[in-house]
Amino acid sequence: MIAKAPVPGRVKTRLTPPCTPEQAAELAEAALRDTLDVLSTVPAGRRVLVLDGEPGPWLPPGWRAVPQVAGGLDVRLAAALGAAPAGAPVLLVGMDTPQLPAEVLAEALSPTARAGIDTWYGPAADGGFWAVGLARPEPALAERVLTGVPMSVPETGAVLRERLAGAGLRVRELPVLTDVDTAAEAAQVAALVPGGRFARVWRSVGAEVR
Repeated sequence: MIAKAPVPGRVKTRLTPPCTPEQAAELAEAALRDTLDVLSTVPAGRRVLVLDGEPGPWLPPGWRAVPQVAGGLDVRLAAALGAAPAGAPVLLVGMDTPQLPAEVLAEALSPTARAGIDTWYGPAADGGFWAVGLARPEPALAERVLTGVPMSVPETGAVLRERLAGAGLRVRELPVLTDVDTAAEAAQVAALVPGGRFARVWRSVGAEVR
């Protein structure tokens, strides 16, 4: 998983306004916790949080936090994928989709489902992506498909998808999910998993900002 520590003024800045920086950070922490909880239930040999910032009490047992490298998001994503041990598949998930169903990843990453697959790609509804993975990670391959991909623009996901195809990789597409960037998206995602931590925080914050 790749994430920012939930520090006011540094995370979810597109939520301010209508949220305050503190409320945005509270929502970011809720999304981070929910996503970590989901990923903790998916079978995996290692669970690594590639983190911008310092880990806090929200980091569950069984996870190891490592710092992100310097550079743009494309460089940081490539470095995170490229640092995975050779010989085992790696999937990198962001912190903005707390509604992610664990069974979706468990099925896609199962030995049977990953036969003949080179990469996983999770498209986001806004044109970005929420996950990317490599069945046989190599630093050079990670750099080839990610470095230079324009980030946080409507065509981000399409460019990455073209890169994966252009590298001759057999792609398994994951379901389209909504990233939480705006208040409208926060409300939509909270409604999908009303019993989650993110939804509870949104109900508290949303009542104040409306």
